[in-house]
Amino acid sequence: MIVEKVRNFLNPFLFCSLDKAVELDYQWIEFDDVRYHVQVTMKNPNLLLLSVSLPNPPPEAMSFDGLPLGAIEAIKTTYGTGFQILDPPRDGFSLTLKLNFSKVRPDEAFRNSLLMKLASIREVVMGAPLKIIFKHLASRTVAPELDRLVAIMHRPNETFFLVPQADKVTVAFPMRFKDSVDTVLATSFLKEFVEARRAAALNNAPSCSWSPTAPQELEGAPKETLSANAGFVTFVILPRHVEGQKLDRTVWNLSTFHAYVSYHVKCSEGFMHTRMRRRVESMIQALDQAKPLEKTRSMNNKSFKRLGLNDVNHTNSK
Repeated sequence: MIVEKVRNFLNPFLFCSLDKAVELDYQWIEFDDVRYHVQVTMKNPNLLLLSVSLPNPPPEAMSFDGLPLGAIEAIKTTYGTGFQILDPPRDGFSLTLKLNFSKVRPDEAFRNSLLMKLASIREVVMGAPLKIIFKHLASRTVAPELDRLVAIMHRPNETFFLVPQADKVTVAFPMRFKDSVDTVLATSFLKEFVEARRAAALNNAPSCSWSPTAPQELEGAPKETLSANAGFVTFVILPRHVEGQKLDRTVWNLSTFHAYVSYHVKCSEGFMHTRMRRRVESMIQALDQAKPLEKTRSMNNKSFKRLGLNDVNHTNSK
């Protein structure tokens, strides 16, 4: 979603000459209450400001100045010297990046690469703590500055937990839903999700389990963080799951796991509503086409009256 948004509103500017600058001032909200603001003014047509607002982290989550652990270092590593981090960021936002387009190379390949970097801002920022932990896992070590139980924010006022070890990292998601129907559908979906992992084709995927109560790995977590009306999903990440190019994909899949489940729950709910509406429409159509039964029937040009149970009893009494 973010990729398409950034491309749609930056392409007109990136792929035109600098003497025909395009003014942009656009805001949108992505899933999990992440808000974006892209701005290019005619006063400074060579400067682009990309601001990101993240949900306020709960007390148990590791954060610094409203950003996840390692976010600033991850931004500097990903974007290099072409981007500048504004300190402080714009009002109402957690982070603001400034890009000078006069320093952008004119070739199309570089600009496409630039768009992808801009589009990946959410993954870079919110996935920074995961990358730190998984990079240590790939080298079979544990970061010394981390606690035994690490809480990472992924939704407003909600966190998921990691238990880093030298040979594996256990990731546990407390699954919460506000709507009772969503809770029922999510519980059913997660049970099937765990069963699907047992297929032979997914032998190399991380092991997955679901339980209605908190797993043993979450012992010591704040009690208020363990209220989950749709149970707990636990993944076990091994070094082979974060080697090389697998790292970015694993980070993204875990960062957006709750959104992935919510998407499928809403799709299932919409599908069932559609099926029910179609069923009702077919029943109404069948009723409209039905003809009432005749009260009399003819046989050999003779008429007779259909008798009810009361009429039969009355005849027998005579």
